[in-house]
Amino acid sequence: MAMEMRLPVARKPLSESVGRDTKKHLVVPGDTITTDTGFMRGHGTYMGEEKLIASVAGSVERVNKLICVKALKTRYNGEVGDIVVGRITEVQQKRWKVETNSRLDSVLLLSSMNLPGGELRRRSAEDELAMRGFLQEGDLISAEVQAVFSDGAVSLHTRSLKYGKLGQGVLVQVSPSLVKRQKTHFHDLPCGASVILGNNGFIWIYPTPEHKEEGAGGFAADLEPVSLADREVISRLRNCIVLLVTQRVMLYDTSILYCYEASLPHQIKDLLKPEIMEEVVMETRQRLLEQEG
Repeated sequence: MAMEMRLPVARKPLSESVGRDTKKHLVVPGDTITTDTGFMRGHGTYMGEEKLIASVAGSVERVNKLICVKALKTRYNGEVGDIVVGRITEVQQKRWKVETNSRLDSVLLLSSMNLPGGELRRRSAEDELAMRGFLQEGDLISAEVQAVFSDGAVSLHTRSLKYGKLGQGVLVQVSPSLVKRQKTHFHDLPCGASVILGNNGFIWIYPTPEHKEEGAGGFAADLEPVSLADREVISRLRNCIVLLVTQRVMLYDTSILYCYEASLPHQIKDLLKPEIMEEVVMETRQRLLEQEG
């Protein structure tokens, strides 16, 4: 039986010419950001001896007179309007608890979701008894952040037909700081698969449906067998996302598609080998730089 063995090698420093993201001002806890007292203190900073000091490792962001540090690796901090992918962890009275990669469990209220069939009416005791029939422990859902409470907990809603229960696919968990904010986070890629880029760092890859379910209210999970070709596309996309995350490249539809196209000459199982990973990411970065112009 053939066996491949690899020995550890010294990690190469990242090239300075890999993109514009490397030009950011990076700090670690205890670093002095500025000694100018005219700036306001934002998240990830504190004042000490009339200096603004970083309290987390990340990149410095400045908006007018406000300075904050965006952590490179962090839990999800919810914002109203964010698209998230989450997993049901508990069914409670008139609500579900959802794991969304934040510090506290998120909440999906029975009144904040469409009923099956999309009918609009008050929720009754029968609906409450049937909650486990709608969503049960372990189910994956896509939702939108409706509100953020004072303790940081997040309230979700699935009132649009594009949200709801997820069917067959692959879940990839990454750091929320690597998901780029865009107008839409639902993307049908030309390679035959679709992705939901959750702002919370949960990414769902699934075969593009041939026809959209309209009257299902977000509960019709397609459990038909997935073809081998679709499974290969999904596996390649999954490895491309892992590869981009390893190299700290921002995730959005264009970067994922460019990485997918750059990976086509290689076998799916070889994509996570260090030398192939470096080659694919370098080509992806080059195309992104050319596109930015």
